[in-house]
Amino acid sequence: MNAHAIDTTTAADLDVEDLHPSLRDPALEAMNFLNEVAGRFPDAVSFAAGRPTERFFDLDAVPRHLQRFIDHLRQDKGASEAQAKRLLLQYGRTKGIIHELLAKHLAVDEGMDVDPESIVVTVGCQEAMFLALRALCGHADDVVLAVSPCYVGLTGAARLLDREIWLVDESERGIDLDHLVRQIRAARAAGKRPRALYVTPDFANPSGASLDLADRQALLAIAQEHGILLLEDNPYGLFQAADGPRVPTLKALDTQRRVVYLGSLAKTCFPGVRIGYAVADQRVRGTDATTGLLADELSKIKSMLTVNTSPLAQAIAGGKLLEHGYSLAAANKGEIGVYRDNLRQLLAGLAARFPAGAPGQLTWNTPKGGFFVVVTVPFVADDEALLQSASKHGVLWTPMKHFYDGKGGAHQLRLSLSAVTPEQIEVGLDRFAEFVAQRRRVEAA
Repeated sequence: MNAHAIDTTTAADLDVEDLHPSLRDPALEAMNFLNEVAGRFPDAVSFAAGRPTERFFDLDAVPRHLQRFIDHLRQDKGASEAQAKRLLLQYGRTKGIIHELLAKHLAVDEGMDVDPESIVVTVGCQEAMFLALRALCGHADDVVLAVSPCYVGLTGAARLLDREIWLVDESERGIDLDHLVRQIRAARAAGKRPRALYVTPDFANPSGASLDLADRQALLAIAQEHGILLLEDNPYGLFQAADGPRVPTLKALDTQRRVVYLGSLAKTCFPGVRIGYAVADQRVRGTDATTGLLADELSKIKSMLTVNTSPLAQAIAGGKLLEHGYSLAAANKGEIGVYRDNLRQLLAGLAARFPAGAPGQLTWNTPKGGFFVVVTVPFVADDEALLQSASKHGVLWTPMKHFYDGKGGAHQLRLSLSAVTPEQIEVGLDRFAEFVAQRRRVEAA
């Protein structure tokens, strides 16, 4: 037989060692495990998923939003029938077709003056993260900093791109700024080039932590002094727990183009449209002395990754923006009320079931908004404990250890309040209290 002949009798099985190393990364395996647990116990009350409430999902609104956007094309943009049809049903502009509407939304809701051409509309915010990391890390020694505990989507994207993450401690104020400076200096001393810090200033996933105005201004000053960018992720900013003015975003405070703003409509429109975006107004000097926008560079990468974001999905989201005067705060009045009530009920329920001063006391943070509360428990809150909680007590939560890129969070768990009803909160907390009591008995034995 010819030495180069193909053996058609052998199945084309693969060795995992021949696949990309990120596929063996604990972060990716952890998400598969958590999804598998949720699927195995569908009747459990879930404080695990960080999904938006479905209480206001309305299928009848989808064609209305689409028609509103079509009317906008015809009446406001002067598009003909053929042009509107082509824009919605053909391959589209790589940077997106609702960039102008998103710029108006940012002006209305966030007080940000953004050039629409600096916006790249992406397939969810996850793609925006990927594009930013790919573009900014052009050399082998380029690294990214991230506040720890960190959203696993960021660390996962970095792994897929073979990028090293340098972790910065989170403090009660949201970030340890002194540790940030030490990490920047340590990275440079190790021959690395720190390029950017990933941070969620408002109600971060998973910790719920927020930065106050003074720390935001200090963070911008550090970025300027040390020559790094800030990747600001803001999926939860509208969901403040109390009335009153919101703290400005880093991007709204940014006067030196130090912030790449990563936006998402998953929580404020609905996840099914898969619309995210990046505001990348940094100037990029070309080899021929021309100057362009970082957004244009992100667009080049996107053209090789997803080609363009679904124009139909953009049109539905755009129609919702138009319907509410570009304000997602106005569009989410009902949702904001639900999350406020759920946060209040969850915190009160924890206090009622775990009174202060009790032996082996549980503690928890008190976020100023968002979807998440972190509970510290007197036992190891790992995957084995989660399985027992799900199978024996019918309640799901997320081990915090999955959000630490290394050691950390062993005695902490995350409770998500966004996708549960008031009745489920009470039932779930009762079940959670039973689980905690059982674990305490095991620990005491």
